[in-house]
Amino acid sequence: MSVFVDVVPGQSPAPEAASRPSQWRLRLTRAALPLLSVIVFIGIWQLAAASGIWNQTFVPYPSSVWHAFIEVSTNHDGVHGYGGYLLAEHLYMTLRRLLFGVLIGVTAGVLLGLLMGSVGWVRSVLEPWLTFVRTLPPLAYFFLLVIWLGIDEAPKITLLALAALPPAAVATTAAVVAAPVGLVEAARALGASRWQVTRDVVIPAALPETFTGVRLAVGMAYSSVVAAELFNGIPGIGGLVKDASNYNNTPVVLVGIFSIGISGLVLDAALRAVERRAVPWRGKI
Repeated sequence: MSVFVDVVPGQSPAPEAASRPSQWRLRLTRAALPLLSVIVFIGIWQLAAASGIWNQTFVPYPSSVWHAFIEVSTNHDGVHGYGGYLLAEHLYMTLRRLLFGVLIGVTAGVLLGLLMGSVGWVRSVLEPWLTFVRTLPPLAYFFLLVIWLGIDEAPKITLLALAALPPAAVATTAAVVAAPVGLVEAARALGASRWQVTRDVVIPAALPETFTGVRLAVGMAYSSVVAAELFNGIPGIGGLVKDASNYNNTPVVLVGIFSIGISGLVLDAALRAVERRAVPWRGKI
C-alpha cells in the first residue's frame, strides 16, 4: 500500500527530513575534530623538532619515529623487529598480560564491591584497605611482588590485577549503595528474597556505574604496563620502552608510547560499545 503526502507550497519539510543534514554535519564534525587535532599536534611537533632548541635525542622528527615504527614492525638488515620480536608480538604479549590481570582484578573488584555495598560492616572493615591499595603507586609494591613471585609472568599479572581491582570495587560499591531505595523496598514488599532483590534490582541499577569502574580499571592497569614489564618484559610494549630508554632510543620509546595509547583508545571504544549494548537503560532511569 502506498501512502502519498501532499506538500503544500511554502510548507517546511517533515522534521525528520530536515534534521538529517544536521545529523550528518554533526557526525562529520565529530570525525573531523579528532583528525584535525592530530594534524595540529604533528605540525607543532615538526616545528619543535625543526627549531633546533632541543637535541634530536630529546625531540626527534616525526619522520624519525615513523622510520623507527617501520623497523620495529618488520625484518630489516637481518634484524627481526626489536629485541627479536616484531611490534605486533610485543603488543600481543602486553595485551595478553593485561587481559589476564584485568579479568582477575575486575572480577574480584566487582564481587568485592557487591559485598561491600550490601553489607555495611564489611564495607567498614575493607574500605580503608581498599583505599590503601588504591593510593599506592605500582612501583611501590612491584619489587615486593618480584621478591615473592620471581621475574616471570606472575608478578606482572598480579600487579595489573592489583591496579584494576580498586577502581572496579569502589565504583561497584558506590553504585550498590546508591541503588533506588523505592525499587528495593517495593521488591521486598512483593515478597522478593534478598538474593532476588540483589539480582533483579540492585545489580541492574549498579551496572552503569560498574561499567564506568571497569573502564577506569582497564585504564589504571594499562598505565601500569611499563612498571609491570620492568623485569623480563620483552616481548612486551613496556619492556620495549624500558629497553629503548636505556639506550636513549627516543624514536622507539615514542613508538611504544603511541602503541600503548592507541591500543588503549581502541580498548576503551570497545568497552563503550559493550556498555551501550549491555546497559541500554543508562541515563533513562
